Amino acid sequence: MPILATTEPAAPRLDARLLTAARLVRPGSPAADVGCDHGRLAAWLVCTGRCPRVVASDLRPAPLACARATCESFGCQDRVDCRLAAGLEGLAPGEVRDIVVAGLSAETTIGILEAAPWVFSPGVRLVLVPATRHELLRRWLAGRGFALVQDVPVESAGRWYAVMAADYTGQVWEPGELWCQLGRTGAHPGAAGYREDRFCRWRKRLRGLADEAERARQLALMEESKG
Repeated sequence: MPILATTEPAAPRLDARLLTAARLVRPGSPAADVGCDHGRLAAWLVCTGRCPRVVASDLRPAPLACARATCESFGCQDRVDCRLAAGLEGLAPGEVRDIVVAGLSAETTIGILEAAPWVFSPGVRLVLVPATRHELLRRWLAGRGFALVQDVPVESAGRWYAVMAADYTGQVWEPGELWCQLGRTGAHPGAAGYREDRFCRWRKRLRGLADEAERARQLALMEESKG
């Protein structure tokens, strides 16, 4: 009897940042890709069998049309629901379990999540790739009852990202400044490069801090952490 060749299901190619995010979505979970843009992440999730269905939303018609075209080209349009919506406005409570927000500022990401109170529920996972202010997003997660279960530093196109997965527990705590800057990235390859990038950005922000004592305290904290 001839041996039948097996192949992986056809799926879009993702850059290191989005591939890491996709792999942090829990297998079998219906998911949302907020600000889906080209739709490749949503298509990857269903084409690989990671998710049974994905809601891909964008507030702009043009990117959403691109996402629909992507899904059609990979034959997964029946499993990706493309919706014109701002943030999570197009989703009903309980419709998805995992929520991906990639490529938006920390402030915009927080605004999207705060506008949907149903995300603060057991069983919800956030997969976040902030474009800016990683430390702000980590502090917000801790203060709103999300446990940071994965925090992966990824270099893509010459820039450092943190790909975060956070599960809602309801347990609130106040993290220190160093934890907000680095989170749990130290356990992963690339930690040294990410740390240097974060510290460089941290120093730049401190230049505009009027409180000299606080600036000195934070600079000392950076130096102490190197030891």
